[in-house]
Amino acid sequence: MSNDHYFTAQPASKDERRLVSVRLDGRDVEVETAGGIFSPGRLDLGTQVLLRSVPEPPQTGNLLDVGCGWGPVALTLALQAPGAAVWAVDVNERALDLTRRNAARLGLENVTACRPEDVPDDVRFAALWSNPPIRVGKDVLHDLLRTWLPRLTDDGVAHLVVQRNLGADSLQGWIAREIRPDVTRAASAKGFRVLRVGPGTAAVPGATPTE
Repeated sequence: MSNDHYFTAQPASKDERRLVSVRLDGRDVEVETAGGIFSPGRLDLGTQVLLRSVPEPPQTGNLLDVGCGWGPVALTLALQAPGAAVWAVDVNERALDLTRRNAARLGLENVTACRPEDVPDDVRFAALWSNPPIRVGKDVLHDLLRTWLPRLTDDGVAHLVVQRNLGADSLQGWIAREIRPDVTRAASAKGFRVLRVGPGTAAVPGATPTE
């Protein structure tokens, strides 16, 4: 799938959408997915590593999922923090439509799925969880991180999952040089790194995802 197709995908038709059973926040749920987005048939391994490696999110404030796809990270944030406002950001209209459908399907009224430019400039985030779109290219990825990491609150923390052989370690070094030095490796499992960006330290549960 080319990057151009990813950026311009339109919402899936009824015939294109299908139900998939996944496990989110310790429960089995059905979600809608479709072709033309990342990992449409399952909960991908990188996201599994991320969700098994992050601490509980803040229960209030604004929480952010960058590159939401069909919504697994944003939905998990909303399930774990029903009193917070969850922002699910993507440039793919198909992904945003699916995230909205899945939030409604699970009764999650605290999810806003929107394009990056539709997030108000004054919103800052108490937590950022993301399986960022590495394959869009280094320049696009760096612009994405330059946009969102500075929008953490003073005590806000980001967790990013990146495949080791796609440059997780070099990305950690770049973040430390170009954005902020408080970036550490919070977990490593199944060929993925989880990078933590933010003040302080935190005990992170071990990540041992299953296929």
